[in-house]
Amino acid sequence: MAKKALVIGSGIGGLAMGIRLQSLGFDTTILEKLDGPGGRAYVRKIDGFTFDMGPTVITVPHFIEELFALERGQPCLSEPDFPPTILGDDKRVKEGTSGGPHTSRYVQIVPILPFYRIYYDDGSFFDYDGDPASTRAQIQALAPEDLEGYERFHRDAKAIFERGFLELGYTYFGDLGTMLRVIPDLLRLDAVRTLLGFAKKYFKNPKMQQVFSFETLLVGGNPMSVPAIYAMIHFVEKTWGIHFAMGGTGALVRGLVKKFEELGGTIRYHAEVAKINVVRENGKKVARGVTLAGGEVLRADLVVSNGDYAHTYLRLIEPQFRFWNSDPIVKARRQSMSLVVVYFGFKADGSEATKLRHHNIILGPRYEELLRDIFGRKILAKDFSQYLHVPTLTDPSLAPPGHHAAYTLVPVPHNGSRLDWELLGEPFSDKILRFLDERGYLPGLMNRLVHKSFVTPDYFEHTLNSYLGNAFGPEPLLVQSAFFRPHNRSEDIANLYLVGAGVQPGAGTPSVMMSAKMTARLIAQDFGIADIPSHELEAESAREPLAAE
Repeated sequence: MAKKALVIGSGIGGLAMGIRLQSLGFDTTILEKLDGPGGRAYVRKIDGFTFDMGPTVITVPHFIEELFALERGQPCLSEPDFPPTILGDDKRVKEGTSGGPHTSRYVQIVPILPFYRIYYDDGSFFDYDGDPASTRAQIQALAPEDLEGYERFHRDAKAIFERGFLELGYTYFGDLGTMLRVIPDLLRLDAVRTLLGFAKKYFKNPKMQQVFSFETLLVGGNPMSVPAIYAMIHFVEKTWGIHFAMGGTGALVRGLVKKFEELGGTIRYHAEVAKINVVRENGKKVARGVTLAGGEVLRADLVVSNGDYAHTYLRLIEPQFRFWNSDPIVKARRQSMSLVVVYFGFKADGSEATKLRHHNIILGPRYEELLRDIFGRKILAKDFSQYLHVPTLTDPSLAPPGHHAAYTLVPVPHNGSRLDWELLGEPFSDKILRFLDERGYLPGLMNRLVHKSFVTPDYFEHTLNSYLGNAFGPEPLLVQSAFFRPHNRSEDIANLYLVGAGVQPGAGTPSVMMSAKMTARLIAQDFGIADIPSHELEAESAREPLAAE
């Protein structure tokens, strides 16, 4: 008889985890608080518009193809994580659909070019498409003094990508020894200094420093404090491109749900988990199921939480069952920033594509000081930077005929700031839209607007159960990375695992899919299901802490 597994949360990490558990032979139920799947990738449909509420940047389509290729009893955990066939294929970046044969049965994924249009406050812009010739031409136009620096950056970022992502990306740092063994390589690559400091080694012009450091904001990281190993994002995007699921990220979510159900999995909505049930067996603390908010008890052989890391330990597990993740330890971890996201629909006038692209980064007049306001001083500044997503430039079906659907995302402090978003939300969201209108990104927007809604850090805290309203889990600092990031296998409780942005390897759509594979390998090892490559689980002393009180 198959063992039973429960997954808390149907975010992309939870769905990927459910698919992998089914492939391992478990009978899996995913429990979702909301009325539909996705978690942070939930979809809002209103007034004829379809809005992805969360992630919209898709990269490494191989990770998606790998999930859709899984079958019951065929976990494929021993196969190469980065087979040679997925490297060096420029067609997947620039031509046609890019999802692979299994993916195409569930969702259509197309490449987006440029990856981003990056606007500076003076109105100039940089179209980042990952193409070295195009990049050099734009540097020549905007900052010719940095051409030679770009060549050195390109060389050194590639080395970080090859070691940090291709070789170490799936390494589970379950013990300190595993971390210590890679530190010499990180020092040699200069990957432990801050990302912005790393960029300043190569680029004199502030515009180039911003182009080659802003991307960590899309995974909750402050370029002034994340380690330079995140320079690998440049090469992740350059290698596999940026992609879009036709129908929106919600179409990818629906495809993952369909695959999970085809493999025999069950998903329940309106099923908020109030408690992870822990029992003592043979001197160990063991997770044996959950209790739902309505009082229903569900039993299982293992539990995986795709919920917020801090919420999982602080709210779902009683303190007497925690030692390594006690309240002081969990609360001491610095959380990522939060977001204000404004969803808006407007009448098209035909001019949108002349200035905007699918993905747009609109930088404010300040860069480093604004980062200090958000991450350090935790104040709401008068100026802001934003990520403007206009998916209807690629897929008009997301809006009624003659209209566009868009959202714009503004980084703000998390709720540790004690900002009152009930008072600030409406005027701040109006200010953001007026900026797009008055600065000419979407001229006449306020007169063309037919729908507006928004979320603030309160949505992340109270609807998504995210501690302090963080948007991306623990902030990706050097001291909160690898071994120092929350672990995918609980140190406190046997048969309890975590997956998603809050644990290893980190936030971002590709990372949470990697997280599911890493956690699946741990489960396979613990339950004796499949042979796991030894290099993936180096020097695990996994079970020893369980007896600790």
